[in-house]
Amino acid sequence: MIDPKIRPQKHLPAPDGIETFYEVRSQDSPLPPEEFIKLPRHPIHIVLDNLRSAFNVGAIFRLADATRAAEIITCGYTAHPPHHKLELTACGTLRSVPWRHFNYTSQAITDLKSKGIQVIGVETVVGACSYHQFSYRFPVGIVMGNEAHGISPEVLPLCDSFVAIPLLGYKNSLNVATATAIVLYELLKQGNWL
Repeated sequence: MIDPKIRPQKHLPAPDGIETFYEVRSQDSPLPPEEFIKLPRHPIHIVLDNLRSAFNVGAIFRLADATRAAEIITCGYTAHPPHHKLELTACGTLRSVPWRHFNYTSQAITDLKSKGIQVIGVETVVGACSYHQFSYRFPVGIVMGNEAHGISPEVLPLCDSFVAIPLLGYKNSLNVATATAIVLYELLKQGNWL
């Protein structure tokens, strides 16, 4: 339903050149990426455990930018900058999102835990709490697993807890970027940052 306070206007150009009846916000931050990256960030660390698709990783960079997460930590063979496919889907956010790379996900988790950061695996394991019913403690790290195999078996025992997204379809999984978006916005909600 359209907000009745919004008055349609005629013949407004949209960013893609298609005529629209509503003004579309299309401007990025006026700050250059090297300044934007210095803004305060939310204490959310996104750990990517051996993701196969560079396009999914690029989409997660956009999500980290949109939610102003603290950082992305790429692990193992997960694509990380500089990478052509990442640049395509990250749409300019590779320079506005802090990131680090570890050869092994276990190293990344050990590093987070040494800083007192709670580490939550997003996985469909038995006993996982529904993502929106879990009480996250900030700062928090979320571990997102491989698109085909989930979180690596050697990484599972390193997580403090697990959350899952309720699924009502035939498949028992979502695209990793989609799952990341769902959990990130729940974290923003629980942190009162929306």
